[in-house]
Amino acid sequence: MSSVFSGDETAPFFGFLGAAAALVFSCMGAAYGTAKSGVGVASMGVMRPELVMKSIVPVVMAGVLGIYGLIIAVIISTGINPKAKPYYLFDGYAHLSSGLACGLAGLSAGMAIGIVGDAGVRANAQQPKLFVGMILILIFAEALALYGLIVGIILSSRAGQSRAE
Repeated sequence: MSSVFSGDETAPFFGFLGAAAALVFSCMGAAYGTAKSGVGVASMGVMRPELVMKSIVPVVMAGVLGIYGLIIAVIISTGINPKAKPYYLFDGYAHLSSGLACGLAGLSAGMAIGIVGDAGVRANAQQPKLFVGMILILIFAEALALYGLIVGIILSSRAGQSRAE
């Protein structure tokens, strides 16, 4: 009994798991960051309604985290095609680690953005000079997810290099 598939039979499982992990964890970070900073915006809007649009920045930054996970998930899923070329365990593990790197970095960045965004917009309502400091902290928190995206792209590019062809 001959098999058309040449490679490791379970390898695509790990690759698809990486794609799912990237999207799920990044979106969890985005959801947490959006919800937590959204509560701060709503609370601040009661005190200073004229600052609501200015205080939307943390919500937007949290939403970007989901896009990072989507990018890695698409890169991974397009790299899994066992019918076109062999897909080995090395490739599956490379894609899994890529998804986990991006997803968990997005989750941690979302938590940081949510906490800083909530406290920052409330503090900004009382002292407007804190706005620039809040934005800088949010940028550094967003950079954590960007690091995960970059590492995820590098790890995903390693897939397919397990065997010399």
